Amino acid sequence: MKLIVDTNILFSHFWRYSITRKILMHQKMELFAPEFALEEINKYKKHIMNKNNLNNEEFEHIKFNLAIAIKFIPIDEYSKTLKYALKISPDPNDIDFFALAIKLKLPIWSNDAELKKQNKVEVITTTELMNDTEIKNMIGEQQ
Repeated sequence: MKLIVDTNILFSHFWRYSITRKILMHQKMELFAPEFALEEINKYKKHIMNKNNLNNEEFEHIKFNLAIAIKFIPIDEYSKTLKYALKISPDPNDIDFFALAIKLKLPIWSNDAELKKQNKVEVITTTELMNDTEIKNMIGEQQ
C-alpha cells in the first residue's frame, strides 16, 4: 500500500507499542513524506522525547528507523503542484503534503479531520486503515 504520511502520524511513530509504528515499519507499506517533515521532527525533538520518555539515543535510533521506512521527497520534486495544493488544502500547514499527494497520485494518511474538508485528495485515518483487510492481515503477521 502506498500513502503520503503527515507529520502527526510520523510523530506517533515515537510512541512505544504504537499500532502506527507497526504499520509504518511494515515492509509491504510504501510511504512518502515531504523532506521538511524530518525538520519538523527535529524541531519538536524535546517535546517528542518528553512525551514518550525517550533519551537522545533512543530518539535518534527511532528517527533513523523512520528515515529508512519513509521516502522523504525534496520540494523540487513536487514544487509544480504547490500552487494547486494551496487552493485545495484546508490547512496552509499541509500544503506540501497535498502537493506531494497530487504529484504522486496517492492518498494522505492523517488523523486530522480538517484535511477531509476537500474532495480532491483522499485522506485516510489510522482507524480507516485498521478497518482495511490488507492492513489487518499485515499487522496480524507481525504479532
